[in-house]
Amino acid sequence: MVILVTGASGQLGQSIQFIASNYADCEFIFASSQDLDITNQDRVNNFFDTNKINFCINAAAYTAVDKAESETEKAEAINVVGPKNLAIACKKNNAKLIHISTDFVFDGASNKPYSETDETNPLNIYGKTKLDGEQAVRDNIDEYFIIRTSWVYSQFGNNFMKTMLRLASERDSLSIVSDQIGSPTNAVDLAKAIMQIVSHTERSRSANTQYGIYNFSNEGIASWYDFAVEIFKINNVVIDVNPIPTEAFPTPAKRPKYSLLDKSKIKNTFGIEIKTWQESLLQTL
Repeated sequence: MVILVTGASGQLGQSIQFIASNYADCEFIFASSQDLDITNQDRVNNFFDTNKINFCINAAAYTAVDKAESETEKAEAINVVGPKNLAIACKKNNAKLIHISTDFVFDGASNKPYSETDETNPLNIYGKTKLDGEQAVRDNIDEYFIIRTSWVYSQFGNNFMKTMLRLASERDSLSIVSDQIGSPTNAVDLAKAIMQIVSHTERSRSANTQYGIYNFSNEGIASWYDFAVEIFKINNVVIDVNPIPTEAFPTPAKRPKYSLLDKSKIKNTFGIEIKTWQESLLQTL
């Protein structure tokens, strides 16, 4: 089974590479943006014509939430046009597509974890382009999985965990937003869940495969403040951490105040067991 992973140099792409040796029956093709420009339909088509691909995991994304407000065209190209091109190529070549999306498709006005069927209403350009990318996938292929995730971190790339550890080495105190609620997601856990979906789909090989949208994040609830405190606690970092409201830390892009995801569907459909965010953070650090 040949699996194409786009966005290979990102957190999720590197996390899939990290666990790839556990799947001896799979041949992985890891493609960074230099290897494959997903925004170019001709290049995508040529890539699929050259390689016999069974699954495409689209981990490529424009994720600079604040910069997206001023780089709208670039965000749309990567987050909307790219998934559309991959969906078209996958359908043409009888490949299945797994596309990664975000909790930022929601506006945060809920007071209970979001299910896959809840109404979407993104607050920023990043969330809008990711939602439009979901629709582009749904419009162009039937055999797809869209996985919405949140607050991704890992030992790879740039992320909140690494930023906190860097800042703690430079400062005596930090002020962290405490009124945005969600759940951190270990990219390696997400990678394992994706591969469990791949394996489950290959085993079933039937019309009963439940394609569609799924939520995945680690279990538990946290604010960014809670996340930071736990990072410092595990690393025995002594630093003053002050909780602040969102209004005290203005950013170009508005963010949802609440974006906890209900994972019942992915757990029940694929038998995926999900660790708490604290357990995963401890293992990562």
